[in-house]
Amino acid sequence: VQAHGLRNVHLYEGEEWIDVRDAVGDLTKKFLCLNEVYPKSFSIPKRFIGENIIHLPTVKTHIFTTTTGAMKNAFGGLLNEHRHWTHPVIHETLVDLLMIQKKIHRGVFAVMDGTFAGDGPGPRCMIPHVKNVLLASSDQVAIDAVAGKLMGMDPMKDLKFIRLAHDLGLGCGDTRDIEFVGDVDALDEKWNFQGPFKEMTFASRNQHRIYWGPLKKPVEWSLKTWLAPWAYVASVAYHDMFWYPVYGFKRVREALESDWGRLFANWNEVQPDAEGRGYPDVGTKTTELSRTGIKHLLEGTRLLGMAVAESPEIQARQRAKARSDARA
Repeated sequence: VQAHGLRNVHLYEGEEWIDVRDAVGDLTKKFLCLNEVYPKSFSIPKRFIGENIIHLPTVKTHIFTTTTGAMKNAFGGLLNEHRHWTHPVIHETLVDLLMIQKKIHRGVFAVMDGTFAGDGPGPRCMIPHVKNVLLASSDQVAIDAVAGKLMGMDPMKDLKFIRLAHDLGLGCGDTRDIEFVGDVDALDEKWNFQGPFKEMTFASRNQHRIYWGPLKKPVEWSLKTWLAPWAYVASVAYHDMFWYPVYGFKRVREALESDWGRLFANWNEVQPDAEGRGYPDVGTKTTELSRTGIKHLLEGTRLLGMAVAESPEIQARQRAKARSDARA
């Protein structure tokens, strides 16, 4: 952002959002699920209309969608603070969001980073693997399908959102019909990822119970009320205060000791090759990690409070109150 003079825009801070029906018109009649999830409609950022969009996802698995990439990347940008309402129908949601993107954007392009690729119960509890792959495409369905194939999935069978989007003509999900250019030998690699469901964490197992199990009805109701921040508190307590110190610490350290990690640590000292195509020497220094004990516990406690104070539900109430006070 600083190096290229880009403006860092926070969508929830001062940006105008407009009703999706005003943005896409009758396209809403083709939605697979968003009309049912949001019966009173929903808003999208006005800034996005008429703009070109570049998505910068990473190659990884996901406990809700099996894999996540370009199509899932729109989830956090187009939907508002109630986007978690769509989790029970997440595959259909991604297809609806792609419809919206193709309607409102002048162009959509994605560059997917597979220098590191994540396996396991993502997106938070990943097992990082160095794969040294970059994917790029203007077809969001195709790039996600290829990423899924590299990870060991059959996109049309194992990835519902790919199959739905392909069948609706929103892109190509059948890798046999996709044209490949560049390092085509990479397509022959067999990553054989175990995927997100083989070794699920305590948190991911319970998320599945919440959205697709016996707890669905009562918990779904609570996530649409002022009780919703309990879910954010539970996530911070498990991931930030337990999982990362106990399990994630070793994985992050191994990533920092890789060639990419050493390049990160020595970025200001190392030099590219004569053609500017890489760094033959990434240095020996690594970024040191240290366990902070009680400091980490205190920081986790602070994050718990922030999870409530800055939760979408609380922030939405505060914005509504501010608008009401302004009118008064």
